[in-house]
Amino acid sequence: MIPLSVPHIFGNEAKYVQECIETGWVSSAGAYVTRFEEAIAEYTGAKYAVACMNGTAGLHLSLRLLDVERDDLIICPNITFIATLNSVTYACARPLLVDVDPKTWQMDMDLLEAKLASDTYQEGEHIYLKSTKQRIAAIMPVHVLGNIGDLDKLMSISAKYNLPIIEDSTESLGSFYKGKHTGTFGKLGVFSFNGNKILTTGGGGMIVTDDEELAKRGKHLSTQAKVSANEYIHDEVGYNYRLVNVLAAIGVAQMENFEIVLKRKHEIDAFYKSELQGVGDIQFQDVLEDVKPNFWLCTIKTDKMRGLLKHLNDSKIISRPFWMPMNQLEMFKGDPYFSTTDNSAAIYESCLSIPSSSNLTDEQLKTVVKAIKQVY
Repeated sequence: MIPLSVPHIFGNEAKYVQECIETGWVSSAGAYVTRFEEAIAEYTGAKYAVACMNGTAGLHLSLRLLDVERDDLIICPNITFIATLNSVTYACARPLLVDVDPKTWQMDMDLLEAKLASDTYQEGEHIYLKSTKQRIAAIMPVHVLGNIGDLDKLMSISAKYNLPIIEDSTESLGSFYKGKHTGTFGKLGVFSFNGNKILTTGGGGMIVTDDEELAKRGKHLSTQAKVSANEYIHDEVGYNYRLVNVLAAIGVAQMENFEIVLKRKHEIDAFYKSELQGVGDIQFQDVLEDVKPNFWLCTIKTDKMRGLLKHLNDSKIISRPFWMPMNQLEMFKGDPYFSTTDNSAAIYESCLSIPSSSNLTDEQLKTVVKAIKQVY
């Protein structure tokens, strides 16, 4: 079997975990949590980082930190993993879905700009959707597959409409726009270290920010909003969202080898693009000139998606279709959707992700390409 995207563990992971076990520091207190936060902050260029139990928890906390209120609207792309919208729902808000660019598969910023101009109105410092009179509280862009859209336009929209940005950077550790790392453009950014991500702690997440007060309150909320080290006194409703030391230890070890993994991801992407260029109708995501993605999960677009998907999986080459667009899921069908041609539906019907693990051998990659070519 050739897996889709699995952890690449080849450094000090076992050593650091064993140290946690031997010293008894396995829970949410411990030196590795701080070390992991410092490593992510340094790599991304953020001033502060707050470790949490997973990326979804990080997104939920970020919405709380921006004081999102019940029934507020949060602008989100229609193509994303479900966790983005789940976090919005946890905050008692609702998504305002935006169709994606047909080439980059990122939130369509031109469409968003046009729709905000025509479909919203302003009262005081806030804007509201005309059709529902709901306040639009924030923008949550997603760097889908580690690629990046037009962040200059995003920042312009944010400033014009006074909309804070929470970057769902869960797939984009190692991705840069004009030399600046994802997660550092908005008020807050969130990374995921799930088992299939480019860097993994098994389960884990990280909020990054340049705002000291947001970082302090984020850590406070993630530890049950406890105000005393020695007594059980809490000043608001908090969450048990803090990352545990034993998982942070894996993250510290993973960061030590991250550049090796990132380099291999770039090599895998280059190999696929070279070998599959001109094969049938296969296309890849467009990458904007100012973008340097991490190439987390190689995904191709083809009208033969379903047949190719079956052929690869039958050949024990694990591949997966793209996420179903959010507006097609039962729980989000009634939410507002900015779209003209519904690119999301077309992308969903024609895209599949192919093996991208950083520990794949060259021979395994050749096997994948050979299997794909058999369908054409």
